[in-house]
Amino acid sequence: VQLVESGGGLVQPGGSLRVSCAASGSTFSSYVMGWYRQAPGKPRELVADIGRGGPTTYVDSVKGRFTISRDNTKRTVYLQMNDLKPEDTAVYYCKGSLYPFDIWGQGTQVTVSS
Repeated sequence: VQLVESGGGLVQPGGSLRVSCAASGSTFSSYVMGWYRQAPGKPRELVADIGRGGPTTYVDSVKGRFTISRDNTKRTVYLQMNDLKPEDTAVYYCKGSLYPFDIWGQGTQVTVSS
């Protein structure tokens, strides 16, 4: 499986953005998928993940604002981000996990600024 993110960009505070992660390969539905982010000078952190059957978890700072979803027929995972704040600015990475492997995408920049 290879992962390719898209949809990042510049958005004003309070705005919305959706980032996507498209996977190659036929085993996508078996993967636990996650979105991570890394801001300059900070460690990479988990933002949200979604299991094979659809259960989701979120970091507290994005609860109520971000929604992770997946479409197994399109082999794609999404992160809908609403009410964006400047502190959401980071490179957003997609990760697929199927024990014992973790696969990362190349990342997409999200910048929240007026």
